[in-house]
Amino acid sequence: MMQQLTEQGDVIPTSPWEMVVSATPVTQAVLVLLALLSLVSWAIMFAKWREFKGVATAGRGFMREFERASRFDEAVESARRARPSPFTRVFARAIQFVNDTRPALAATADRSGRFSGSQVEALRLVLDAETGTERDSLNHYIPWLATIGSVSPLIGLLGTVLGVIDAFIGIATQGSGNIGAVAPGVAEALIATAAALAVAIPAVFGYNLFANRLNRFDGQLEGFGSEVIALMVREGRI
Repeated sequence: MMQQLTEQGDVIPTSPWEMVVSATPVTQAVLVLLALLSLVSWAIMFAKWREFKGVATAGRGFMREFERASRFDEAVESARRARPSPFTRVFARAIQFVNDTRPALAATADRSGRFSGSQVEALRLVLDAETGTERDSLNHYIPWLATIGSVSPLIGLLGTVLGVIDAFIGIATQGSGNIGAVAPGVAEALIATAAALAVAIPAVFGYNLFANRLNRFDGQLEGFGSEVIALMVREGRI
């Protein structure tokens, strides 16, 4: 059979690259789309890895300074010296709330300067809102990994089905149904599925990894908000 195909001018692909080069335009279009999705997913993973690494480094530095502070004003100075991070921005929101509330505290009858229960609850809500904003910022582009991981296998399956259909149409046209005539077309079609899995597996792995780290950061920011309130309690502001 191979000798007959050679005499007819057809070359049997012997490697995945030769299958890609000799593939039908539809299969090649699917492979190009999968290659673009792969580049997008790897770019997102690299960018988020750098972002999360920078956030973790800056956050650890500020938290060490914050834990040493015995007064709210000392923590304020530490935040001003620290590198910007979600922790410093959450604390900056607390500072803004305190500064905005001082006129109301001065107007109270006892002039104690202590926050009321409703003001403490308002501060808690403000810190939770800022925590949510920081989480949304860190979550930017991460859902794209889940989308790529779920869509890529379907695109690959579409390329495989179209490739198999084209292979059987070729068999019917040539009037040959032996394994030597069927195998190259089916193998070419399966290249799309293999490429899709190569795109989807790293994307899903990256999504789960970054989603887990995002949840951990969210918990740390919520705990930091409680520590800010605890510091104000120790200082007698609440």
